[in-house]
Amino acid sequence: MLRESNNAFSIVESIHVLSITLVVGSIAVLDLRMLGIILRPIPVTRIARSVFPITWTGFAVSFSSGFMLFWAEAAKAYSNPAFRAKLIFLALVGLNPLIFHTTVYRRVHEWEVLHLAPWRARAAAIASLTLWSAVIIAGRAIAYF
Repeated sequence: MLRESNNAFSIVESIHVLSITLVVGSIAVLDLRMLGIILRPIPVTRIARSVFPITWTGFAVSFSSGFMLFWAEAAKAYSNPAFRAKLIFLALVGLNPLIFHTTVYRRVHEWEVLHLAPWRARAAAIASLTLWSAVIIAGRAIAYF
């Protein structure tokens, strides 16, 4: 149905792009706070509590729309090197918060009010921003392969 429609694929693709902006934008706010670039007086946990609902909503919509896009062109997508790169970057970007939340974030009460987070939190923030940028670039490159 999606691949036969004149407009459905474009609509789902637009929803996918907009939902990614929710995910990456909300994550970027937290990452930039941990880097001490924005919102320095606000505790990290307060920002995290504020952005996580937006992040998870964006993730759910992005995952659903991405799955529909893949399903519509699975054979074409699977053989696309940019698509494969995007999947690798998505796996890495998924590991980053898993490692972060099971290590340095467990002691957030010790550093959440500091204007600059500990080096491990800053490293996770830099990795997050870099990996999400790679996901977006690889996703955009899918159209050119």
